[in-house]
Amino acid sequence: MSAPLVLVVEHDRECPLALLGDWLTEAGCELDVRRPYAGDQLPADLTPYDGLLLLGGPMGANDDLKHAWLGPAKELVREAVATDVPTLGVCLGHQLAAVALGGTVERNPHGQQVGLLGVGWTDAAKDDALLGPLATPRRGVQWNDDVVTELPPGATLLAVTGRDEVQAVRFAPLAWGVQLHPEVDVPVLQPWAESDRGSHESRGIDTDALLRDIGAARDELDDAWRPLADGFTTLARGHARGRARR
Repeated sequence: MSAPLVLVVEHDRECPLALLGDWLTEAGCELDVRRPYAGDQLPADLTPYDGLLLLGGPMGANDDLKHAWLGPAKELVREAVATDVPTLGVCLGHQLAAVALGGTVERNPHGQQVGLLGVGWTDAAKDDALLGPLATPRRGVQWNDDVVTELPPGATLLAVTGRDEVQAVRFAPLAWGVQLHPEVDVPVLQPWAESDRGSHESRGIDTDALLRDIGAARDELDDAWRPLADGFTTLARGHARGRARR
């Protein structure tokens, strides 16, 4: 059987697949990365695909008029849910999925979430097909200004921060979103940090210390989040087997 084919939507050149791409490839996925900000067209449908992955970006989930591909990306999410194509949204991708399915995304009233944060798994996470194996104490990187403030109908909350902000959601039986950034390392974060340095200083946040802490936790973070790629690959492979039988 051929490798499962995953469609990846990259929204900004400074928000690449990075580690998640390496892990998915090593687990056996073939990746079709589309960069609509650079002129790539999104596919009309998901017929050839076994998975959909939407990455992060600096724009908002409701900025369809400013970024013309966001509407079509949301349509792909709705198609994926309707046809049981395994789907994962990361940060902005998570927020896009929420809006596409009837939820609400707004600016976080508590301000930017940034740095290494513990994952507050809910009881529902323990038996989840994708995140269940990860539902033990672990930390992840967050770097976001917006949050999901209302879940779509039928969605299940899988993780929250210490302030009850949404961290992970199962939107449908085979669709998930994580507000965390499992894909990033310090080189990816460096331009984000430089862009936010002024706002961090005004809030008393030491940007360089954030980066040092994340760099020092590299092995911990790899161990914590590589299983996400492995689990998603398993789901995509299952979809590929089903497609081959049709």
